[in-house]
Amino acid sequence: MFESSLARWQLIADGDPIVTHCSHLLPVRWNGKPAMLKIAHDDAERAGGALMQWWDGIGAAKVYAHSKEAILLERATGSRSLLTMAMNGEDDQASRLICQTAAKLHAPRAKPHPALIPLHHWFRELEPAARTHGGVLPHSSRIATALLAEPRDPVALHGDIHHSNILDFEEHGWLAIDPKGLIGERGFDFANIFANHDLPSTNQPARMERQLAIVTTEADLDPMRTLRWIIAYAGLSAAWFLGDGSTEAAESPLTVARIAIAILERG
Repeated sequence: MFESSLARWQLIADGDPIVTHCSHLLPVRWNGKPAMLKIAHDDAERAGGALMQWWDGIGAAKVYAHSKEAILLERATGSRSLLTMAMNGEDDQASRLICQTAAKLHAPRAKPHPALIPLHHWFRELEPAARTHGGVLPHSSRIATALLAEPRDPVALHGDIHHSNILDFEEHGWLAIDPKGLIGERGFDFANIFANHDLPSTNQPARMERQLAIVTTEADLDPMRTLRWIIAYAGLSAAWFLGDGSTEAAESPLTVARIAIAILERG
């Protein structure tokens, strides 16, 4: 799988392959520099690769080379972790750093963005899941439909911003990786700060309220609309888990949706 790209760009393997459900990655050395070779296997990953090229190293890892099937990226070598920070008393600072990185990604560029996936298409699995599973999902689906019908401040979206997709690139700062290549309302990109299932504190209402104040201030967002995006996104995340038969995993985003609904209804 990697051989043609290794030969094309004269790369040296520098670690074990990493396999995800939608891509294969290999740590490599390129011209003496640490890099990451990524082979994408679905439309979102390919759109994400094109978006990485468009960002051109501003807010995201730099693209060294690319082809139709592969992309060669700058590799993070720093030791800091936003997830570790968030789990060890620096949740506020981690959220601010995520927002600061997102601001760079969302900033206007002079050249047109590549073909991206519309946000309403990204949400296509939520409504069928709501009909099948009920519970809080119909509420999430109704809110998502309303948000998507009247988008505000549309930008090229990362689509999967969370604590483990913004990495420490040392002198280059905190940079994003692994975008999904979406386009839609800017506020959507902040929802996963509140729903990252790797962060145990997402099931705590006090955590959501505190981070809501921090994120909406840092990113200049409407708190009530941000809560609606959290509800919509958490419902979509749960729908994906339920679609895979992962009922237990779905409980984390469902809990996030319930917390956000309660805060929204309280006003």
